[in-house]
Amino acid sequence: MCWKLADEITVCDVKPGLAQAFAEELKHAAVSLGLDVEINACEKDEEVSGADIILISAGQPRIPGVNMSRRDLAAQNAKIVKYITEATFPSNKGAKYVVITNPVDAMAMVCKKYSKADFVISTGTNLESLRFRSKLAEVLAVPRSKVQGWVGGEHGEEAAILWSTVKIDGFPLEKYAKISGQGVDKEKVASYVKTISKTIVDNIGGTEYGPAASFRDIVKAIVNNTSEVLSIAAPAQIEGIPEPVFVSVPRRLGGTIGSSIYEELPKNEREEIIKAAHAIYHTYLTLTDNL
Repeated sequence: MCWKLADEITVCDVKPGLAQAFAEELKHAAVSLGLDVEINACEKDEEVSGADIILISAGQPRIPGVNMSRRDLAAQNAKIVKYITEATFPSNKGAKYVVITNPVDAMAMVCKKYSKADFVISTGTNLESLRFRSKLAEVLAVPRSKVQGWVGGEHGEEAAILWSTVKIDGFPLEKYAKISGQGVDKEKVASYVKTISKTIVDNIGGTEYGPAASFRDIVKAIVNNTSEVLSIAAPAQIEGIPEPVFVSVPRRLGGTIGSSIYEELPKNEREEIIKAAHAIYHTYLTLTDNL
């Protein structure tokens, strides 16, 4: 099924010709999908105006074959996110900002600081949650549609696997294991969730379809005001951190940023999210002196 999520899309990039090339590709795809969407291109962020949603994806990616963290991209990408935020906000004061640039959680804090927009989120661990469900379905040999479960914390090393949220065909994982006689090696599943992106980057140069699906789900929830539970990062007040930090907790997302399930999680999972929040805030603090 294809959802039309926009009447107009503007692709913007400072590299000469790049935005226009992407816009042309999107026009061709729109014909195949039967979508009458106006597709524009520009090379100056200041030219974007009247947007309902702004997705910030510009920045340096991880390098294939190199052992590097998303955090290693922070210094250079923060300057890019700051520029885009300051350039777009004056003409898009009602826009909802969705930050994709890595490290997404610290970059969302940069976006919030320099835009002061009411609605700023990062795509957080929504993608890890998709990877988590995919691996569980494979391990248990069940349809992917029968698996529920989320990952919280940081989009990166401090991703928190929220085992308490897992349900298989409506049953909590432990109960399903007793019924089916199947167990799950939790360490192997967690390792897969945290490392599979490097395998993909090393072999095809970058992650593409998984992230695209994740971003689509987030935009769909905002546009259609579905109030569905997605593991995105939004401002949260965490003990020991003097300002709200963008850390992922499954929460309801629609036209507004809804409530999270944080208080419903067991103590050990809440502690993992707190640990991730401190790591994200540390990354953010390393940037502030240079912006």
